Amino acid sequence: MIKVFMFDALRMATDEEMERDDTVFVLGEDVGHYGGSYKVTKDLHNKYGDLRVLDTPIAENSFTGLAIGAAMTGLRPIVEGMNMSFLLLAFNQISNNAGMLRYTSGGNFTIPVVIRGPGGVGKQLGAEHSQRLESYFQAIPGLKIVACSTPYNAKGLLKAAIRDNNPVIFFEHVLLYNLQEDIPETDYVLPLDKAEIVRSGKDITILTYSRMRHHVVQASEQLIKEGYDPEVIDIISLKPIDIESIKVSIQKTHKVLIVEECMKTGGIGAELIAKIIENCFDDLDVPPVRLSSQDIPTPYNGILEKATIIHPEQIVSAVKSML
Repeated sequence: MIKVFMFDALRMATDEEMERDDTVFVLGEDVGHYGGSYKVTKDLHNKYGDLRVLDTPIAENSFTGLAIGAAMTGLRPIVEGMNMSFLLLAFNQISNNAGMLRYTSGGNFTIPVVIRGPGGVGKQLGAEHSQRLESYFQAIPGLKIVACSTPYNAKGLLKAAIRDNNPVIFFEHVLLYNLQEDIPETDYVLPLDKAEIVRSGKDITILTYSRMRHHVVQASEQLIKEGYDPEVIDIISLKPIDIESIKVSIQKTHKVLIVEECMKTGGIGAELIAKIIENCFDDLDVPPVRLSSQDIPTPYNGILEKATIIHPEQIVSAVKSML
């Protein structure tokens, strides 16, 4: 085992896949000489050179289109969005081309492209840099969407995403890059479409992902001290959602709480509730509850910013009220 930061786990995954497969390359703003805004591509330029670690102009629509075209010709590009909200400028390429070309070409083209980078509410990054884009991309047919939450799953999931023949949107939370964990030194790959049982329990199912996993774990520690037994599931795969794992859990606990950083209106939690009602309605003893961020642009002011997102004490209170 080796103790690494999450940004380093992502760098290791990229390096290992570039070494294993010479069709893998990275492109984006400041990914080369600078080593990436969050050091996920640090030193890769020295090892692989200009043709495999490409510094691009500030032109997201153009370089995302370049990556999709490269994927169509047999390469495996990794696009880094310096901040995922910048990729709204490439929304046309991601939706009309990345998501649809395999289908509209009748299967003549595969699009093995990974679009990854930091997102979520950081610390006073302002509204435009604090967006939760997972719900924006969720409606696009043809995409897989993954949200990593630990150094261990970040590495295993990114390696799987790079090897997948479909376009994968890979979300990393800006506040988790400095999270440290022991991970195996040996090569490992994790499934892109499976949820993770973080903690088994029998009283209530808590569904979460990304940074909120850590808030839920913190809340669970308090709940356990008070005699409650929550089951915590990190859904990881935002598209497709692993409804089978969720169903098994709800059949045991009969209650479900969703904790997300996404907006309440049209968020991932809304989709989860729809799927739970469709698939697990008869197993529920109480209506599902979701704790989501406020439906407002994220304030720059630190106190107001904190008030827009969910914190462990709110999770504890919600569980108690449901039980």
